Amino acid sequence: MKIVILDGYTLNPGDLSWSGFENLGTLTVYDRTPADKIVERIGDAEIVITNKTPVTKETIEACPNIKYIGLLATGYNVVDIDTAKAKGIPVTNIPTYGTMAVAQFVFALLLEICHNVGHHSKLVSQGRWTESEDFCFWDYPLLELFGKTIGLIGFGRIGRVTGKIAAALGMKVLACDEHECEDGRQIGEYVELGYLLKNADVISLHCPLLPSTQGLINKENIAKMKDGAIIINTSRGPVIDEQALADALNSGKIAAAGLDVVSVEPIKADNPLLKAKNCIITPHIAWAPKEARLRLMNIATENLKAFIDGNAVNVVNL
Repeated sequence: MKIVILDGYTLNPGDLSWSGFENLGTLTVYDRTPADKIVERIGDAEIVITNKTPVTKETIEACPNIKYIGLLATGYNVVDIDTAKAKGIPVTNIPTYGTMAVAQFVFALLLEICHNVGHHSKLVSQGRWTESEDFCFWDYPLLELFGKTIGLIGFGRIGRVTGKIAAALGMKVLACDEHECEDGRQIGEYVELGYLLKNADVISLHCPLLPSTQGLINKENIAKMKDGAIIINTSRGPVIDEQALADALNSGKIAAAGLDVVSVEPIKADNPLLKAKNCIITPHIAWAPKEARLRLMNIATENLKAFIDGNAVNVVNL
């Protein structure tokens, strides 16, 4: 059985092993695959593994040997799942590998906004503390999270772990999600979106990208927020209207934003958030601690093994 991994580098830049896949067939791994090479590299392979390289209707039709498409990610919008389903090709994803890593990263962004640790450390290295007349100094207002309200838009696995961490810091937790559960009620209070926007000091996005969530953080909804609110996004970039957020940051309506995702990745040089005030942008790395990537690798391998054994799991196009 031939297995082709179209874009393996981001998952495994060299610190993990592909041995799990090697034990299941003849494996070819490409670090990256440009659009004009996708069909050629899949060739007559039965198994296609992809992270962000698109597997379109045209690709599926041009590669009739495909029997299985496995994603090295949770999101599956890069695969034409309807065409795959019509041809009897299961498409699997990785639903739970990054829960702890992403929730942790929410607070990496939020705590950096609260304390500007990197900035102040740099100033110490540059001699500002040595030259100070006082025993301490700070360039930005410092913010304590205790007693503040965090609003979580999307309260699935990652949202609920984020809520638990926030509660441990003494924050009040509000959550907005179509699907309420008892576990969520033990962590925070389910509320309507309008109430959350009006009352949250910090808004953290954990919702999938759907027609109903695209551009959810827009001019109108930002206007409903508290003056000086903080926005954190570790979900999907297009959930935010980036020009609207940039305008709100520059006007001071939004005090700060911490973003690990943007609408087009890698980020374009003309993205308005690059020049916005008090905006931290990281290059989509919340998911990427080695522990989380190893977990992803193991789940992806088990997904394929289950398919080979006739008991496919984590199938998104049933």
